Amino acid sequence: MMRVWKMYTGLFLCVLFLVTGCSIERTDEQKIQDLDFVIVEESQMPEDLRKLIEEKKQEEFKLVFDTEKDKYIVVGYGRQKTNGYSISVEELYVTNNAVHMNTNLIGPSKGEAISEVESFPYIVVKTEYLDKSVVFE
Repeated sequence: MMRVWKMYTGLFLCVLFLVTGCSIERTDEQKIQDLDFVIVEESQMPEDLRKLIEEKKQEEFKLVFDTEKDKYIVVGYGRQKTNGYSISVEELYVTNNAVHMNTNLIGPSKGEAISEVESFPYIVVKTEYLDKSVVFE
């Protein structure tokens, strides 16, 4: 009888943990507003950010770099076999508890003159500083 009681107690605690755990982790994805941003050229980036990108650009990466007044959001697509790539920002918006960013890598268009030179496409956007985490979609 004691063994059955312990089993049910353990099962109840596991279910309780899962139910409350899921509600704690839930994020509110309701868009409040789009964020204004600018695409930042390498020469306009903080030096520490340039160094981070240089270290990471060989592989796909996502990072956030905060200053007192700005938030830099970076998405890199790693090594590509040719040049001619670009990146579009599909969405950048804020919810109650996060900033959401969605980008798209655009390959060379048909007929575009490309060379067999490796490239490392990445994009850096700067927006106002918000004390929120970033969700990359």
